Amino acid sequence: MTSEPSEPLPADYRREVKTYVLRIGRMTAAQERAYAELSPSWCIPFEEKTLNFVDVFGNTNPIVVEIGFGMGDATVAMAEANPDINYLGIEVHRPGVGRVLSEIKRRDLKNLYLIEHDAIEVLEKMIGDNSVNGFHIFFPDPWPKKRHHKRRMIQRPRTNLLAQKLAVGGYLYFVTDWLEYAEFALEELNQTEHLKNKYDGFAEAQPWRYQTKFERKGLSADRKITELFFEKYIGNL
Repeated sequence: MTSEPSEPLPADYRREVKTYVLRIGRMTAAQERAYAELSPSWCIPFEEKTLNFVDVFGNTNPIVVEIGFGMGDATVAMAEANPDINYLGIEVHRPGVGRVLSEIKRRDLKNLYLIEHDAIEVLEKMIGDNSVNGFHIFFPDPWPKKRHHKRRMIQRPRTNLLAQKLAVGGYLYFVTDWLEYAEFALEELNQTEHLKNKYDGFAEAQPWRYQTKFERKGLSADRKITELFFEKYIGNL
């Protein structure tokens, strides 16, 4: 039995490069219960439709989006400490989603919602332009091998998309324990239109940022924590 040859791919075809790899992680019984019970209320389904943040949160408070919150230690701590800021966490790791959902219930948080989906697709399809007051990207996968650098979140044109979604005066706050990634990200952000560095090079640690699980791991491995803080502007510097 023979088959017809496949049609050649168009010249402009490319497979979409993901910024993450789904790693299978075992959920605890508590995380499974929290996910089953609370995800219908606190997880926003992915849709190709722009979110209305007033409908979601019931107010017009500032919006901070965290991309890749992991197990959510810092996420829930900041949401609890800042009830007048609305937080939207985007994560694909279901055990982390389950854990944050349990903390939302335990701490009675009203200002934190989650989306369990690819962050780039969420930004493209669900987040309006000029609608976000801050992006938190804390300890993303550094993809240290050069052939994997294309997967890094902080690089153009992805940084262009982040700038597009920021409101004027909004900020992008990036933290890593991988110095080479920090240097790479600094160059990419410096070349991103409408973003300006608040500092001369790397940023000071912001006193309101809470420590994450990955940060503790990096410190225990004697890796330096490096931070970047950029703001959106319109017009000439």
